[in-house]
Amino acid sequence: MNFPALIPALRRLAALTARKVASSTVCMTDSLGITLAQINPTVGDIDGNLNIIRAARVDAATAGADLVIFGELVVCGYPPEDLVLKRVFQDAIITGVESLAAKTGDGGPGILIGAPWHVDGLLYNAALLLDGGEISAIRLKHELPNYGVFDEKRIFTAGPLPGPIPFRGVRLGVMICEDMWFPDVAESLYESGANVLIVINGSPFEIDKIDERLNYAVARVTESKLPLIYVNQVGGQDELVFDGASFALGADCSLVAKAAAFEERVLATRWQLQGDTWACENRAITKMPELLESTYRAMVLGLRDYVDKNLFPGVLIGLSGGIDSALSAAVAVDAVGADRVHCVMMPSPYTSKHSLKDAAECARLIGVKLDTIPIKDAMDAFDDMLNDLFVGHSLDTTEENIQARARGLTLMAISNKFGYIVLSTGNKSEMSVGYATLYGDMCGGYSVLKDVYKTTVFALARWRNEQKPSCCLGPDTRAIPERIITKPPSAELKPDQTDQDTLPPYEVLDGVLRCLIEEELSVEEAVERSFDTETVRRVWRMLNRAEYKRRQSPPGVKVTRRAFGRDRRYPLTNRFTGNL
Repeated sequence: MNFPALIPALRRLAALTARKVASSTVCMTDSLGITLAQINPTVGDIDGNLNIIRAARVDAATAGADLVIFGELVVCGYPPEDLVLKRVFQDAIITGVESLAAKTGDGGPGILIGAPWHVDGLLYNAALLLDGGEISAIRLKHELPNYGVFDEKRIFTAGPLPGPIPFRGVRLGVMICEDMWFPDVAESLYESGANVLIVINGSPFEIDKIDERLNYAVARVTESKLPLIYVNQVGGQDELVFDGASFALGADCSLVAKAAAFEERVLATRWQLQGDTWACENRAITKMPELLESTYRAMVLGLRDYVDKNLFPGVLIGLSGGIDSALSAAVAVDAVGADRVHCVMMPSPYTSKHSLKDAAECARLIGVKLDTIPIKDAMDAFDDMLNDLFVGHSLDTTEENIQARARGLTLMAISNKFGYIVLSTGNKSEMSVGYATLYGDMCGGYSVLKDVYKTTVFALARWRNEQKPSCCLGPDTRAIPERIITKPPSAELKPDQTDQDTLPPYEVLDGVLRCLIEEELSVEEAVERSFDTETVRRVWRMLNRAEYKRRQSPPGVKVTRRAFGRDRRYPLTNRFTGNL
């Protein structure tokens, strides 16, 4: 007899027996109200986050909830990065959680929250069940992500494979975010008798991320035959935007509940025991936004939370009459309102009349204050200052960059005087190839277009002129003048200049950049996508040379898988050229 071959079958039999014993001894109720609390915490604001949690619990109790589920590390905000290593911060979290736990002695709903937690002297990313006036159970994150924007292995210890948590007659199989992306944790919970899978998350928005989460959830349900509840946080944190979109799946993988994306929601569900399976009685499914709307709403939410959570009174933008600054201004107005957005037009002798008119029309459409400050005097002053040193040298990009830096200096002076944050308006295409001026148009405290390619900028501008999401504070009608969208892009730093004087057409440039950045293809592999060999080589060189500029750019909203910064970390000193 082949005994080794019998081992997997014996394990499955033992797990099935354990599940039957657990189900017969623990399930003492046939109905459970579970509320998905999709809230917007702020990193470091422990008291503020706890107040939001308490308020959501009150709402859930009114709806008849037995359990309220919150997101990953909701007590301290996610991601806390190295802040979580401070012992005084950890102590404040413990005090806050213990105080919150005491409130659950009132007979109301239990609370499942995420928090950093010490166990035997080690720091873990934990899920805590608060019920009956105490911390009744602790589960520790097993799978720690260490890629892209995540580096949890440097601050947390990986927990063991967990077992389910008994709660009012039900066995809850609790996972923490990344735990759902692999089969081991769900398998451990299923085999030890869980009745329902619950995932608490801090999962940031990326294009196509919602479908990917759902696919992993379906895989876990298919393997375990258990329903799954997925609760994600919402809101902006530095460069990350959390889109919420919490959901629940039945044991048959059907979608039974889905919360709105990019909005705080407290979604009540009621589950009924039908035979051996828990089923959701009340289906509440919110339609998800399409790709362009999701991208735009991520930009609005990211900017709004960066401005408001950092207590800036408003936003300052250099409005040039071009599409990047026009779209940035529209996003700013949609995020914080026209009364908190101040635009400045800074014409040079090379600024066209239509740019002046377009900037004025843009400001009129979105209802913002527009001041005009010509920079010719500043240009003349620099010419006089540098004339003796530059004698014998012809005009070149040096003088063009002086214009951009005069504008940057002007914006920063206004920012210093009035406290408004300067919004940089460069897009991902320009930042990729270095088509930007350090300490000039790159200056600013934040950028909403940092991870948005130029072709997408055009698409978003057209979309916003036809749509206005309910969360936006700007005009119900057109926000960007049509001529700004249709005219050739230009930096207007010299006569008759257009971007395509020095760059490939943006449709080509963005296609090549997606190959080199998002897919990390070689030059040869990119050429196989029907791009011209010399164009790909040229873009490759520009991309590598511009790394030092990107390191000095402001933070901005992440919307793709490979945003510049923590997603894509290249050495500044780099002689690798591939096969160029």
